[in-house]
Amino acid sequence: MDHARVARDVIKHVGGAGNITAAAHCATRLRLVLADLEQVDQKALDADPDLKGTFVAGGMYQIIVGPGDVDVVYRHMVTDGGVREVSKDAAKEEAEQGGNPFSRFVKMIADIFVPVLPALIAGGLMMAINNVLTADFFSDAAHVTAENPEGLYSLVDRWSWLTDYAALINMISAAAFSFLPILIGFSAAKRFGGNVYLGAAIGGAMVSGELLNAWSTGAALAGQAQVEYWHLFGMDVAKIGYQAQVIPTLAVTYVMCLIEKQLHKRLKGTVDFLLTPLVTMLVTGFLAFIAIGPVTRLLAEGLTNSISWGYDHLGALGGLLFGLVYSPIVVTGLHQSFPAVEIPLITSGVGDFIFPIASMANIAQGAVALAVFFKARDAKLKGLAGAGGASAVFGITEPAIFGVNLRLRWPFFIGMGAAALGSMGVALFNVRGQALGAAGFVGLVSIKPESIPMYLVLEALTFLVAFGVAFAYATTPRGRASLGAATEVAGASTEAAPVLPAEVPAAAASQPLAEATPEPRVLSPLAGQVLALEQVEDAVFASGALGPGLAVEPSGGEVVSPLDGEVVLAFPTGHAYGIRAANGLEVLVHVGLDTVRLEGRGFTPKVQQGDRVAAGQTLVEVDWEAVKAAGYQTVTPVVVTKGAQPGSLSPQAAGEVQRGQALFSVEAAAVEA
Repeated sequence: MDHARVARDVIKHVGGAGNITAAAHCATRLRLVLADLEQVDQKALDADPDLKGTFVAGGMYQIIVGPGDVDVVYRHMVTDGGVREVSKDAAKEEAEQGGNPFSRFVKMIADIFVPVLPALIAGGLMMAINNVLTADFFSDAAHVTAENPEGLYSLVDRWSWLTDYAALINMISAAAFSFLPILIGFSAAKRFGGNVYLGAAIGGAMVSGELLNAWSTGAALAGQAQVEYWHLFGMDVAKIGYQAQVIPTLAVTYVMCLIEKQLHKRLKGTVDFLLTPLVTMLVTGFLAFIAIGPVTRLLAEGLTNSISWGYDHLGALGGLLFGLVYSPIVVTGLHQSFPAVEIPLITSGVGDFIFPIASMANIAQGAVALAVFFKARDAKLKGLAGAGGASAVFGITEPAIFGVNLRLRWPFFIGMGAAALGSMGVALFNVRGQALGAAGFVGLVSIKPESIPMYLVLEALTFLVAFGVAFAYATTPRGRASLGAATEVAGASTEAAPVLPAEVPAAAASQPLAEATPEPRVLSPLAGQVLALEQVEDAVFASGALGPGLAVEPSGGEVVSPLDGEVVLAFPTGHAYGIRAANGLEVLVHVGLDTVRLEGRGFTPKVQQGDRVAAGQTLVEVDWEAVKAAGYQTVTPVVVTKGAQPGSLSPQAAGEVQRGQALFSVEAAAVEA
């Protein structure tokens, strides 16, 4: 790679140095804050054989260059091109300040909800299991009574020993929703810069057992339950809880963090330590129940009712329009804010219409990617399309969208059209969800039982329409030409000869390495659970843009070298290492996701760039609990960045893997010396 040339071209194609307000990089990609995205020459960047892809995330325009090259390109951009250099955190802060207020608000909601989603999804799926056990799916004459003339009965009715199991599952499933203000309070306080435990505490106060459960307010209005009141400052304040309430909790936590930060500025030392938490909780608590909570509860109820009214009254047109734009919304990341709307729909009993529409969009994007898989001849494109398409139909669309569909463009638009048709059916037949879950073929467990048959029919139709149209288009001259262009670009990016970064001493480069084995094996750098790359929640790794490989969810311990070779990449932060074997095979070990932002906290590197290492030798010691406590995922991708093609890897481990155990092997014919 001509690093200076790539740096010049990147600056030129993103609108010049004047359009780059801040620049940083991580182990694999350039992270640029651009003043105007409209100035980007996307076609020129896509056609550059030394660039592996681009995408926008977190308000930054990110360009995938690859390990061992990105730092050299970045240095040329700063020294030769006059690009302003900042730290990754500074770039993130500038990116967050950019954009319009609405986009910043949506990103804030996404930052709060993404960490909470696993608990909500688990709770939702357990609700679905309980519904399967207790729903009246069956009927026979033995169960016919005056109250039940159709003889309907459930699995619990059939086998009474299931009753207590269903009851326990139901209790556990309700926890995440009943105590949602605690989870949101914790996550929101972290996002707003406050004490997360104070956030959890104020959330706990909002669902205290001393309050009437929010789900009992209907009974109270009907005279079946009694509402008690506090008499405060001449006002009668109802003792009603905020179970499953999102907007009131966000507002209360935001005010709490404002109060806390102001007190920290004015109080110092022991006085700050003792009085700040006390005053913060006391003032926030009164404001929460006297003013903020009641007002925002009305706002939240009005928002939920308005959305439901609009969807119900727009009918088929509403479903069609929402389905048409859902995939573009995923590209922007705005879909991460939808749980704030979905949760009230689910807990109110109305049912969630967003989830089935999301399922139609995901299946459509997966289907068109699979059509590309069957028509493409290039191994790299075929591998991306097959893995991304399979992932998308089961709910994770980013690999298919970013790795295939947006690159070719026409599959993305066909997927949008098919999703619009399926979503129109969702609206026509009033298909509703009862829980959050994986929006795809497995999403049926999150659908209301009476809607499941129609949900499955619409999924199948959406898949067939999307796949059929995409497959037909791929046989046309334009379709074949686009696949040919994608093949040419994708193939060119794999032909660059391995280069040694400028920082590696020439003397070290001249020393011979041991001969490679006929079937090179890459060992697991960690003990833990083996995952497919498409399961990694990072579009760059999941799409295979950096190369094929696997990932490991670590169970603990140090990170070791996956093969004999030379350390050609070793970030000072200790989060990423590139090892090059004698035959040119290069492997990247990226410890955790986005852990570059920790700036080395929790990492103790044991090797430096230019060192020779043996397979199993320690690369870095990691404080995994510190990484988790900081809010970062520990899943560690292990990918072949040079010297292998998709399909040349053979997994050697599945499920649990031990440190130093063979993770995958690479066909000798695919390795380029």
